[in-house]
Amino acid sequence: MSYKYPVYQPSLQGNEKKYVLDCLDTTWISSKGKYINQFEEQFALKIGTKHAASVSNGTVALHVALVALGIGEGDEVIVPSLTYIASVNAIAYTGAKPVFVDSTTDTWHMNTEDIKKKITPRTKAVIAVHLYGSSCEMDEIVALCKESSLFLVEDCAESFGTYYKNKHTGNFGDIASFSFFGNKTITTGEGGMVTTNNPKLHEKVMHYKGQGLAKNREYWHDVIGYNYRMTNICAAIGLAQLEQADEFINQKIQIANWYKKYIGTTEVLFQEEKEYIRNTYWMCSLVVKHEVDRDALRNYLKENGIETRPFFHPAHTMPVYFESISYPVAEHLSKNGMNIPSYPLLEEEDVKNISECINSFFIK
Repeated sequence: MSYKYPVYQPSLQGNEKKYVLDCLDTTWISSKGKYINQFEEQFALKIGTKHAASVSNGTVALHVALVALGIGEGDEVIVPSLTYIASVNAIAYTGAKPVFVDSTTDTWHMNTEDIKKKITPRTKAVIAVHLYGSSCEMDEIVALCKESSLFLVEDCAESFGTYYKNKHTGNFGDIASFSFFGNKTITTGEGGMVTTNNPKLHEKVMHYKGQGLAKNREYWHDVIGYNYRMTNICAAIGLAQLEQADEFINQKIQIANWYKKYIGTTEVLFQEEKEYIRNTYWMCSLVVKHEVDRDALRNYLKENGIETRPFFHPAHTMPVYFESISYPVAEHLSKNGMNIPSYPLLEEEDVKNISECINSFFIK
């Protein structure tokens, strides 16, 4: 069905069409072309990192980041159970074992106390997943990783534009990944980026993402690589989106503030704000106090032309990663959480209408 208010839709009102037509006119449509270099350079500048390597999507960004770190068979990688499945699948692709941790009730991010409990002699890395536009507690996680000599990977698929203590996410770990899927703050349709401040890691990512092609010998492949390259067309869209990024982020923050202004019911909770985190609200997210109300509210909003989506199912409940151990906070958030419309084209009157609909559900 079509919704009056979809949960998300991209804004493509900048130079996207102009740059894509330039690709078509010049025939540079595959994995070489000026827009790839420009997008990588401008993205690195934007988030304050030294190196950025474009890839075909956010999942492979995580995978090639882990490959570059040497993660493989026999290793363990700690990851929150409450995350999109790509964070976990990327670990499995390397042959390593995902080790789950629970979340915190206030910020919904991975619980650092649980991380401490899960570190073993086989632990090689931690993936800090920044959820819904906010940031993990990076001081604590960085300290833990340093203390235990672990690699730190940041999954920034949902945190483009997010700052923790005045530093952009993606700058705290050894390496980081970003996603540019159609519902992300900036999009290339499908696409991703691997960022790092370590030139050797960057070189490895570039090597592996391009079929393991040796630097100075044509058609000579000295490692098992992958075809993870971004196309020039996708990069052209990404560059145009990057030019509008500040506008998108400011509008998303404004939309979140409008929701907080107009949603009057105490039956829903927002992600807790920390004064040292700039939340960019990739998705405006709510947790309903009573589990029984979540799906009923979603159905009520659907009947009124408002699309929503539930929080992720915890990875430990999935058949391929099933564990009988309970992760109570992740399970609670998954059953009670939902995302509401938060795309940049929403105006205050739209947000007011959606908010009034949410309020009316709880007083009807």
